[in-house]
Order: sequence, then C-alpha cells, then structure tokens
Amino acid sequence: MNADSPKRLGRGLNALFGETEAAPETPAAPAPVAAAPAVVAAAAGPVTRLAVDLLSPSPYQPRRHFDETALSELSDSVREKGVIQPLLVRPDRAKPGHYEIIAGERRWRAAQRAQVHEVPVHLADLSDAETLEVALIENLQRQDLTPVEEARGYQRMLDEFGHTQERVGEIVGKSRAHVANTLRLLNLPFSVLQMLEEGKITAGQARPLIGVSRAEDIAREIVKKGMSARQAERYAKSFGRKKRAANMLPKDTDTAALEQSLAKATGYKVNIAFDGTGGTVTIAYASLEQLDDIVHRLSTGAPRHELHD
Repeated sequence: MNADSPKRLGRGLNALFGETEAAPETPAAPAPVAAAPAVVAAAAGPVTRLAVDLLSPSPYQPRRHFDETALSELSDSVREKGVIQPLLVRPDRAKPGHYEIIAGERRWRAAQRAQVHEVPVHLADLSDAETLEVALIENLQRQDLTPVEEARGYQRMLDEFGHTQERVGEIVGKSRAHVANTLRLLNLPFSVLQMLEEGKITAGQARPLIGVSRAEDIAREIVKKGMSARQAERYAKSFGRKKRAANMLPKDTDTAALEQSLAKATGYKVNIAFDGTGGTVTIAYASLEQLDDIVHRLSTGAPRHELHD
C-alpha cells in the first residue's frame, strides 16, 4: 500500500462494501492518508465465491466481541437472502488453499449459523500492516469496536509496525489526541478494562480512573450511582485529593517558593508534595500541545515557539 497515494482508504472501503453512509469522523481529524490500491482494485474486480470452511478469522482482526442478538438477526437475514456484501480476504500463508478474513468476519459467522456453504469474497494481497489498518478502519466506520479493542488495535500498530501515534491517526482518520487518549485506557486495571469491554462503563467514565488506586472500587461506585462522565471525573479527582492529603506533609515556605520558581521557569502550574521520605513534582497541562511545550522546555531549556524563531 503506497502511503503517498491521494486515494483515501476509508473511501476505498465504502466502495468495496457498498456503504452509503460512513460513521462521522472526529471533528477536525485528519483524513486517512494511507492509500488502498489493492483494496480499490479488489472492489473493481469480479466477485469470487468460496466455501466457508476455507475461511478463518485474521489474527489482525481487532474485534473480539460480537453481539449475540445482532449476530442472530444477521444469521436469519443470511438464511433468507444470502450474504449480499462480499467479504474481503487474503490468502492464508500458513494454509495453502485457505483464506484469512480481513473484513467481514461477522457475515462469515452468520453464514455458518445459517448453514450457508459459500460466501462471496473479494481477494486482496495485503501485508500484515495493511490488513490491520483495513480491519481497524472497517470496524471504526461501522462503530463495531469497543474502546478497548480500538486501543489494542492502535497499540499493535505502534508495537508491530513501528507507527507513531500521529501516523496511526492519519491512517484511521482520527486526531493524534484521540489516539493518545484511547491508548491511555490500556493503563487501567484488567478488571476495569473488562467492565469497559462489557459496556458497564464508558470510556469517558473510565478515563479518570487511570493511575488511581482502588480504581475497580471507584468504577463499581460509578456504575452503582449511574454517574455521568463528568461526575465520574469529579469523583475520581476527589478520591485522589483525599488520599494525597492524608499522606502528604504540610507545605513549608521553602517548598512554596520552589514551586513558584519552577512555575516561572516552565510557564505552567507546579505542585510539590512531600511525605517525609520522598514525593512528587507535578506540572499541570491542559492539552497535548502544552505537554509538547513542557517536554521541549525541559529538554532544551527554551519554550517550543523559540525553537522556530
């Protein structure tokens, strides 16, 4: 897949699957710049039919949860009308004569339930990275991924294919801030991630719990009281303040003076907390741009804008 091609991967997928309406993108998000000549070629080519037992899910499919009710309804539709939209598949390198599903696993599962023996497919020769990218975009367009599945998909793009967060955002048509905030969810305890995957809490309710002790207990309280995302954020912050206040010593004049000195040097609010043996220095920022500026100041000694003067 040539990254410099002007064709949009998302639009290629719309053509491929006959979509009439795509999910709205994040406002001000960059359009996907990864091209899809292989996908577009597949969309323009003839449809082939393959036996369902020659197909298998892709290890690069980010989606792991399939709604049972929706799958049953789709199975009933497939039993009556067949599979209308072709699946996108590629040859299975480990099993000659077999194929790996890039997009359309839900239709394949429904066909199996409906005892349909063949399904229409488009054949494409995509790399592992392209397969993950296409699978992510197709699911994001259909809004089929949980926040955890989305985050794990982004993480694989970073770990296995060397993409930066900015590049991931360009590929999937999301802002870098969205990618970064989604990835942060993976820092939640497993129990909270499970609640998020099961739909018991939302990403907005879960995000304030990152790095907070007893996150699972707080999450259960959020669910029990039906808190909104904003209420959950205030509750988590309040819990954190109470915990810190209980452990930290009163701030002396020297510490307060040092805070002011650091605030003047960095241009941001600084808080120093000491518990008698150690402590923390916290620099508050309100956006990723401010975080970039803080990193530049600490690494170069100059504000970011001065580096371009």
